[in-house]
Amino acid sequence: MKKNLWLAIGISMAIIGAYFLVEKTLLKYNKALEVISESKEFDKANQLAKLAVELGKSAQSKVEWRTVAHTWSEAIALMKSVPINSTNYEQAQEKIIEYQNYFNNTKDRVKNTPSKMSLIQTIRGDISPKSVVHSGKGLFFAQNMMYRHTITVYNREYNLVKTISDKVKLSDYGYEKYQGTHQGSPVEAAFSDDGKYAWVSNYSMYGSGFHREGSDSCNVTDNYDPSTLYRINTETLEIEQVILVGSVPKYNAVSPDNRFVLVSNWCSWDLSVVDTKKNKEIKRIKLGPYPRGIAIDSHSKKAYVAIMGSSYIAVINLQKPDSFAVTWLKNIGNNPRHLNIDSARNYLYASLNGEGNVTKIDLSSGKVLKKITTGNAPRSMTLSDDAEFLYVVNYYSNTVSKVRTSDMKVIQTVNTEPQPIGITYDSKTHQIWVACYSGSIMVFQD
Repeated sequence: MKKNLWLAIGISMAIIGAYFLVEKTLLKYNKALEVISESKEFDKANQLAKLAVELGKSAQSKVEWRTVAHTWSEAIALMKSVPINSTNYEQAQEKIIEYQNYFNNTKDRVKNTPSKMSLIQTIRGDISPKSVVHSGKGLFFAQNMMYRHTITVYNREYNLVKTISDKVKLSDYGYEKYQGTHQGSPVEAAFSDDGKYAWVSNYSMYGSGFHREGSDSCNVTDNYDPSTLYRINTETLEIEQVILVGSVPKYNAVSPDNRFVLVSNWCSWDLSVVDTKKNKEIKRIKLGPYPRGIAIDSHSKKAYVAIMGSSYIAVINLQKPDSFAVTWLKNIGNNPRHLNIDSARNYLYASLNGEGNVTKIDLSSGKVLKKITTGNAPRSMTLSDDAEFLYVVNYYSNTVSKVRTSDMKVIQTVNTEPQPIGITYDSKTHQIWVACYSGSIMVFQD
């Protein structure tokens, strides 16, 4: 039991080590661990507490204060593991209260210490990433420019785990009318809440039975080919399911309860609703010209879809799947493109392609609270886990902007390589991954 406990703590410490940006802090931490690992639980906890105090004396950055907070957290966990028949049990209970107070104070320091993005890694290779999305479990899927026909998968150590080909035999998935081998063109990915599955939309399909490839300039009457959604198992990194959806599926999102995958179909002007248990499309919802970004609230009650050919955002009722009733947020701004929603379901954020702004919308009233300019052509966005910050890639400015959501003030802008277009956030490491269409993925620490 003790070996397992220390193994778990050791793994946790190893993960923390990856977060350190200050070399002196890391050296001090690692040296301390060498001594602590030889002690019993009560003594380990006391020594971790001393380490937390020592680290706290020199901590200045947000990253360093997070390290101090986690050290207090581990000390508390060890004190709680002291058995009731131990001679140290009563003292351990007192220490738990003491350490908890220190932990709470340190958490306040983390919250109140401003942070700045800094570049820590640039990933290159045979890539031209259109988007990058975090699974929530340490994997990052980059969907490369459609004619590369690949998805590249990375881990938190920035290593390439696998390059997934988009080649499939549709007949193997129940589509007998399509014979031979087909290729897709991955553009966006979304993950199930448990990170088990990645759902990847394909701009178009290529092979027997597909004759009319979609385009960015299209009309619903043009009758473009349907396309597909792939379901990829994140353990095997193999395509397990293929689902036919509408024409040119630009974006997709998974409801937090894992019931539905919603797919915005650019050229058929509608939304595909995919039932994840049946692994098939169960509904098409007509929305108008050029549906794109999707955000689903944390309770899986409502989905918001940006209608880029308008100034509207569609609101889909997911509580009544028999009807999927649609209402509207109107006059949001010119050509809404990408959407983010906070977990508290208070605010919706939208990038406005037609006017080059980013807007904050009060969901209780449906009113626009503020519009700001972050750079030239704001595209994709991502929220920090606490929704305190919004990170926006500016495609033609070659920058990423960090926006404080409370007052929608741009507090930092950093340069990127050309054509930043996709972005995702890792809440465990507080890192921002940016897909640059020009051929790289840049990772920033915040």
